[in-house]
Amino acid sequence: MIVLFYNRKTKNRLSTLWMLIAISFVIILPFILGAGLYYKSSMLFQENSLGDLLFSKVWKPSIGKFGFLTFIMGSVWVTFIAMLISAPICIFAALSITQYSRKFYLKIIHPVIDILAGLPSVVYGVWGVIVVVPFISNVIAPIFGAKTMGYSILAGAIVLSVMIIPFILNILIEIFKTIPIELTEASLSLGATKWETIKYVLVKKAVPGIIASIGFGLARAFGETMAVLMVVGNMIQIPKNVFDAGYPLPALIANNYGEMLSIPKYDSALMFAALILFVVVMVFNALMRMLIVRYDKY
Repeated sequence: MIVLFYNRKTKNRLSTLWMLIAISFVIILPFILGAGLYYKSSMLFQENSLGDLLFSKVWKPSIGKFGFLTFIMGSVWVTFIAMLISAPICIFAALSITQYSRKFYLKIIHPVIDILAGLPSVVYGVWGVIVVVPFISNVIAPIFGAKTMGYSILAGAIVLSVMIIPFILNILIEIFKTIPIELTEASLSLGATKWETIKYVLVKKAVPGIIASIGFGLARAFGETMAVLMVVGNMIQIPKNVFDAGYPLPALIANNYGEMLSIPKYDSALMFAALILFVVVMVFNALMRMLIVRYDKY
């Protein structure tokens, strides 16, 4: 009995130990990534201040000028326009699927969402080059009196929005499915219409989840590389409208990293671009979490 008790106690300790090690690794991993990126980009801070790096438009690596404002603005333009396109589509689609459609529609839509989410980003990029770019150049731009080849912020945003729709939609469907049916029944029994119930009861109850899904989608969109790179134009300029070409931070890294490894300052600049992406995603996720916690208190 003593041996069995000892073995059981030892197994419990070992199980607790490896679980603590796994949890600790997950917790410290972001700090390891951040520290590694900062170390690799530290050479850039020897001759450039943080303000010059973040707010200067001058990008001339040959003379040691590394201004990232152009690339930051390119990422901001593409990401937020993509969210403006995808967020309403996902919210209304999730409401339609969970509140109006029959159950067998959900069984059909789930595999479709999984297929869309599993497609490589380069496939979306090729689709963007073949379909989206000519459509913008030949149809949308002439309506607004703009001249463009189609490789633009708008093209990148459309392709990116299509890429993140499965990700956000999947989360929203699960959120609306978890809302207790009793809330709907109580609202309808008081004389509210179906739409009033959705608008004032279900959506209000799901606000924290909606915020979280959009926030996670935005964080994912901010770092997307290949598909956006193929259609956004990759011109070093601050876009003035959606028909201008842009140059997001992920595209900068993907286009230059391999061939610029032999140039220490350029390599450090690309690591700093990765550090900016890392910090933005971390900060934005933290802000979304704070909003969710604050909303849950009321």
